[in-house]
Amino acid sequence: MTQSSPPSPSAQALSYKDAGVDIDAGDALVERIKPLAKKTMREGVLAGIGGFGALFEVPKRYKEPVLVSGTDGVGTKLRLAFEWAMHDTVGIDLVAMSVNDVLVQGAEPLFFLDYFACGKLDVDTAAAVVGGIARGCELSGCALIGGETAEMPGMYPPGEYDLAGFAVGAVEKSKILTGADIVSGDVVLGLASSGVHSNGFSLVRKCIERAGDALPATLDGKPFRQALMEPTRLYVKNVLAALAVHPIKALAHITGGGLLENIPRVLPEGCAALLNKGSWPQTELFAWLQATAGIDDFEMNRTFNNGIGMVVVIAADHAAACAATLRASGETVYEIGVIAARADGAAVQVQA
Repeated sequence: MTQSSPPSPSAQALSYKDAGVDIDAGDALVERIKPLAKKTMREGVLAGIGGFGALFEVPKRYKEPVLVSGTDGVGTKLRLAFEWAMHDTVGIDLVAMSVNDVLVQGAEPLFFLDYFACGKLDVDTAAAVVGGIARGCELSGCALIGGETAEMPGMYPPGEYDLAGFAVGAVEKSKILTGADIVSGDVVLGLASSGVHSNGFSLVRKCIERAGDALPATLDGKPFRQALMEPTRLYVKNVLAALAVHPIKALAHITGGGLLENIPRVLPEGCAALLNKGSWPQTELFAWLQATAGIDDFEMNRTFNNGIGMVVVIAADHAAACAATLRASGETVYEIGVIAARADGAAVQVQA
């Protein structure tokens, strides 16, 4: 039996760092993250960052708690973050995409975990990203209690990374929003988005490419790049406050698929949402995207949020009071349509 020879004494030893993984950089990142995560701590956290698993106790004020979970990423918006070196807000996007989804079940987000993957860890870039994640958690009232930083040489080009986020919330079993009690005559309220949010960026990037040097200097009073990278709006605290005092029947987070694909997800069979074109304004940002892409209103409403990031369905006699509560908390609210019996046609119809 042939035995392999040991390395010659002159052979250089290989370390993990030589292979492309810098443990010291990872440790430095954790130390940078700890004070950021500490700002997000809330009731229920038993053990957070540093252990093999994070521990969270469901608050005792829940009588019949149902856990609601959500996961998402930031998508190709990250391509612009790389190209423009704008890393400090994509973490807010990451949180928003999951906690806004959890919210539509009527749930309060409790805690969040993130996954950051790269080829070579740049501590400053990663800290900027995680700083955004912590800020998003703080604004949503949920705790950043864990995550994973994966340095994988050869998997990602230099300067690039990917993100995934995971949120868990809770709702009383009797208060889960299902949309089952939606009926004809109910009102559809739209809460304004902060911009494109985190969907449709494959088309956004094509528009930038098509425009070439003819990019506008500003859109809606913001520098062009800032307007495009404006993070996804976090609706959690304001909508939870409205849920506590108004009989909201359903919520829809307007993400990939736009208004036309997301509103039907909360409508009972036999109901349609009739939206009124012009009941909310088209911003300069969305007007520029539509003109540059050369697409019609149907495609705009199926691709982008088109200015409405969250939809609220509520009985007509409660709509004005609910809208007033949301406006008082800082939301921009439009009455954008009504629920009607669905005969033929799509579940969401935009009427002139």
